[in-house]
Amino acid sequence: MTDTVPALAHPLDAAQLPPAPVSPTVSVPEPVPDTDLAKLMTAFRMLQMQHARVLHHESSSRGLNATDARFVFFLAAADGEGVTPKQAGEYLELTTGAMTSLIDRLEKRAHIERRPNPHDRRSILIHLTPSGAEVAQQIGAVYTSAFRDVIASGDRDRLADAFDRLGVALDHHSRTVTAPRVRSAS
Repeated sequence: MTDTVPALAHPLDAAQLPPAPVSPTVSVPEPVPDTDLAKLMTAFRMLQMQHARVLHHESSSRGLNATDARFVFFLAAADGEGVTPKQAGEYLELTTGAMTSLIDRLEKRAHIERRPNPHDRRSILIHLTPSGAEVAQQIGAVYTSAFRDVIASGDRDRLADAFDRLGVALDHHSRTVTAPRVRSAS
């Protein structure tokens, strides 16, 4: 058996076909590399990737998903004050329905509980249970250990300040990008 290209039914068929599309040549100027910044950005991307892996592993080993764990950490940061479902939904960027499912799921696992809101009888507050606090402590211990092992105690305040400033800058950027644009009346 030989490999052959099938012949066209009519010799004129090839001439009648439109030309194959050709991609335009586009040249994008290369930015002048800022090696310190490039190294920082690469390290940041690697940190994000490792964080996602650790959070996924630590969450799934406890029967949770990453969003569940993020919610548990958010509640742990509330220092026992509790949060409304609306506050949690805004923080996690979840719809009301998704937030209700999340609360139901974690309540079923006994990691959180709903309590009446003493300041608004129409509302509830979500609180961690001892089980939820233990999950936050266990997963948090992984990060605490890594920071303790890698960041010298004398550098921790400076790094925390840099993280805070970076968070503010990213928050500012996300708010200006997603802010509704107002059209001027002409």
